[in-house]
Amino acid sequence: MSRAADLPDQPAPPARRLLLKGALAAGALAAATPVAAHATAPAGRPKAAPYVNPLVRNRADPHITRHTDGFYYFTATAPEYDRIVLRRSRTLNGLGAAAESVIWRAHPTGDMGAHIWAPEMHRVDGTWYIYFAAAPAEDVWAIRIWVLANSHADPFRGTWVEKGQIKTAWETFSLDATTFAHRGTRYLAWAQHEPGMDNNTAIWLSEMASPWTLTGPQVRLTTPEYDWERIGFAVNEGPYVLHRNGRLFMTYSASATDHNYCMGLLTADEDSDLMDPASWAKSPVPVFTSNDTTEQYGPGHNCFTVAEDGRTDVLVYHARQYKEIDGDPLNDPNRHTRVQPLRWKPDGSPDFGVPVADGPTGQGA
Repeated sequence: MSRAADLPDQPAPPARRLLLKGALAAGALAAATPVAAHATAPAGRPKAAPYVNPLVRNRADPHITRHTDGFYYFTATAPEYDRIVLRRSRTLNGLGAAAESVIWRAHPTGDMGAHIWAPEMHRVDGTWYIYFAAAPAEDVWAIRIWVLANSHADPFRGTWVEKGQIKTAWETFSLDATTFAHRGTRYLAWAQHEPGMDNNTAIWLSEMASPWTLTGPQVRLTTPEYDWERIGFAVNEGPYVLHRNGRLFMTYSASATDHNYCMGLLTADEDSDLMDPASWAKSPVPVFTSNDTTEQYGPGHNCFTVAEDGRTDVLVYHARQYKEIDGDPLNDPNRHTRVQPLRWKPDGSPDFGVPVADGPTGQGA
């Protein structure tokens, strides 16, 4: 039974990050397309140096997109949960030392005042959009999905305009929105608690009327049904899509945000009806998990990008360097951003391998 079952008088505050409670909520919190595109590398560019992990320290829920201007753009959850940050670099390794700009801060009161989580920045029809989760300063677990927009070609310039909340079928705990386009249709995938369900969050999909508006209906693609999805909390969250080899692969993360956090996988044929849940086959086992040998724990909330060679797919995720956590994992800031090459099996499906150890890792380009 999830913690949601113990709260009959309100919608379950499904803790996708485990619940903060008390002092942190009152104190510290007061204060393009996701489908990784194969870009064309300039002729004669030398092979880049191996990636060095952790790539960016103390940044969870990472999102990296390689834009047509040649830059990698990076954003992620800051451990204070109070702002949205942005970096850029011509190389993936360069993101670790790149200057970081705060492009938006939580409101001191009211909506978008607390729990600023999991931003993703996408370029859609000539405008930059950031999708993120936030709660009112006075009700820090009423977390919903919000959108910012910037029409300037350079996301570090121009003005970030608040487009408002993405309205879903229910006013319940919702977060981790990602957008992708397939065959002329734009979709939003996200995590949300469904009233009456004995889980914290499931993964949902809807077509979009605009980059901040759903058309409906919304369909449920996966719920936490397996034991490995229900450790600590019954969670499916953090969806992300990669289109390769005639299929769409949707990764997601499951269980509590300690060392039990792991990644699952849904797969759909590129010719199928994506709005039909039956089109998505679910792996019965996790595809990316903690590893004692490499000493990486709780890998998840991933995205994909492409290497400097323009061909090699790269897995982006966060993980900790230790298993034991003192206190609530949400108070622990050491989920670091990591990257590693994504391999492919002979049948065309992704081979995630294991989270690599700290230090240099080959690119496989």
